[in-house]
Amino acid sequence: MKTQNLKQLFKATALALFISSSMPTFAAPTNQVIAVVGDRAILKSDLDQGVAEAAHQLQAQKKEVPPVEYLQRQILNQLIIQNAQLEQVKRYGLKLDEKTLNDAVLKVANQSGSTSLEAFQQKLDAIAPGTYEGLRNRVADDVLIQRLRQQQVMSRIKISDQDVENFLKSPEGQAAVGSEVHVLHLRISGDAAPEELENVAKQIKNDLNTSNDVKALEQKFTNEHVKIEGADMGFRPLSAIPSELSARVSTLNPGQTTDLIKAQDGLHVLKLIDRKGNEQKALVTQYETRHILIKTSEIVTPENAKQMIESIYNRLKAGDDFATLASTYSNDPGSARDAGSLGWVSPGMMVPEFDKVMQNTPAGEISQPFETQFGWHILQVQDIRKQDMTNEYQKRMARQILGERQFDSELDGWLRELRANTYVEIKDKSLDDKNQSQ
Repeated sequence: MKTQNLKQLFKATALALFISSSMPTFAAPTNQVIAVVGDRAILKSDLDQGVAEAAHQLQAQKKEVPPVEYLQRQILNQLIIQNAQLEQVKRYGLKLDEKTLNDAVLKVANQSGSTSLEAFQQKLDAIAPGTYEGLRNRVADDVLIQRLRQQQVMSRIKISDQDVENFLKSPEGQAAVGSEVHVLHLRISGDAAPEELENVAKQIKNDLNTSNDVKALEQKFTNEHVKIEGADMGFRPLSAIPSELSARVSTLNPGQTTDLIKAQDGLHVLKLIDRKGNEQKALVTQYETRHILIKTSEIVTPENAKQMIESIYNRLKAGDDFATLASTYSNDPGSARDAGSLGWVSPGMMVPEFDKVMQNTPAGEISQPFETQFGWHILQVQDIRKQDMTNEYQKRMARQILGERQFDSELDGWLRELRANTYVEIKDKSLDDKNQSQ
């Protein structure tokens, strides 16, 4: 078995223990350290569980299980990469709020047939006490690693304006950003083993070559453990389809289907029926906005900042000039130099709290003080307009497609560099690839 296949298997089985009732239970962890990665330790129990999960999945797929020594080295390498990434998560101070974690865990719960976190916790802890907490920790690590990868890998992707222009002039680019598409969409989910879901998805993809009847496919493949949801989406702009799906559809010719698309909510397959020119303009509401920001610091406490912004707000209500107060007191140097002006702002450009206040403030009005992660603000919406953002949208879509093409190769390069630059000590020398003949 090739190493790359094991890498894919390890990723696919990261949560297998928790979403497959057929998975065996494992012995309690021991404290034997087999490897050190930065400030983190990999225990013998971590390796044993990873090997058991991988072997279980290979057996379920009726594939040959490699010798245990080989499997141990490959799984250990994956654990090292995982821990090296978690070291970077700690270094960059990435955090996960409770709501985001709960939402991520709930998606796993739904895949296993549980409709609430409470029911899911009871189900898992009935297997062994602490299983649910272990799941939450693993999901949190997974989400944080994905955020780290997006942050680090996206910064390595370089797409020039010329790259964008060339793409938009190509047939593929014209199809991607200038068309409406008629698409069939099927989602495969459920509490069946991952390999069973993948086999069903492959059969559906094959049937789509000769059939457009999504309802028939739903009935044919849905069972107690596999759920098929199909929809004929009709003609719609590519912009109305989630970007991770539209980027796949944009490269298809009518009659073709996408490869299997893996997501947290299951496997997706799309078929392009037809495409036509889209003449609809992308009109976006924009707000001409200026603001005053008071930041907190070692000297200015949150309470002090709140008092300062309230004092400024009272002066504005009493008739003082916004531009003068912004230039004098705002801690946002970029806008303070321009009387607090942020120019024309589109929804989504600012943090959610700022966005919400901006969109709910009438033209000519001043908002009440409000807080964001940057400090305390007052904003004024000076004017509101509808702007044709079609060209900007097309360029953004082009960058998205070109970026997705580069992401996997840049990710591989970043992971290799991370592994090479991370302190790793393998205590059990029999597990060290350096001591093995290739």
